Amino acid sequence: MDTRGILKPAALDRIFRLERRPPPPDLAHLVDGHWLVSWDLRGHEPYTSQVMTHPAVHVVFEPARAAVYGVHSTRYDRTLAGTGWAVGTKFLPGGFASFAGRPLCELTDRVLTLREVFGAAGERLEREACSAASSSDGAPADAILPRLYALLRARLPAELDPAAVLVNAVVADMRSAQPATSVAEIAARHHVSTRTLQRLFRRYVGVGPKWVLQRYRLHDAIEQLGGRATDWTRFALDLGYFDHAHFIADFRAVVGRSPSQYEAEAAAVRSAS
Repeated sequence: MDTRGILKPAALDRIFRLERRPPPPDLAHLVDGHWLVSWDLRGHEPYTSQVMTHPAVHVVFEPARAAVYGVHSTRYDRTLAGTGWAVGTKFLPGGFASFAGRPLCELTDRVLTLREVFGAAGERLEREACSAASSSDGAPADAILPRLYALLRARLPAELDPAAVLVNAVVADMRSAQPATSVAEIAARHHVSTRTLQRLFRRYVGVGPKWVLQRYRLHDAIEQLGGRATDWTRFALDLGYFDHAHFIADFRAVVGRSPSQYEAEAAAVRSAS
């Protein structure tokens, strides 16, 4: 299972359960997939989940509410207590722009109600989907997702937006690019200027291309930390950083502790499990 961005992956199946589902084929050009989280911490202390977020908008349903989450530019923390569940739909970068009715930079670091984005139909979807999921004996996603699909299909644009297609291609390129690749190099590969790419990302992603490249480098760093002594200078250079000081500063700013502290925590959790 893909755990990129989850800062405490050892908690999977111990504290909370995570399931992923693909989107339906007719929405796959806009929707990346779905994540389904559930937990039962009755008799246990609350747990704070931490995520190094992706450049994506999410629509999230919980038992009593639903919301649209713009790209979260810092670490996202969520405290889990008692019992609960959440059903999230992760959109491809550029995929939510057709539904937002505004540049996605206006959603960054914000949480909006479904009514604010989809109008009365969104409010009705929230009410009906949350009620059906909470009263059903089946999985909440089985009650929620068909209703969400119906709303999205009713609002599908008649034609693909070429700019959104370009943005998706650029972001996919960034995710697989060599560590030292620059925004200018990415832009040149896709035959646009850096300024054009910045403008497109503000509208279709919500954060700049430099942010996306840095975030993917930090995702790579988390995946590679192995709970052992690390040559941080070599590690930083391999990730495309000029020196280890810049890498450590970026890592600490997002994760909230240094790479060595995070690595020690991860090693301790693995040893205890």
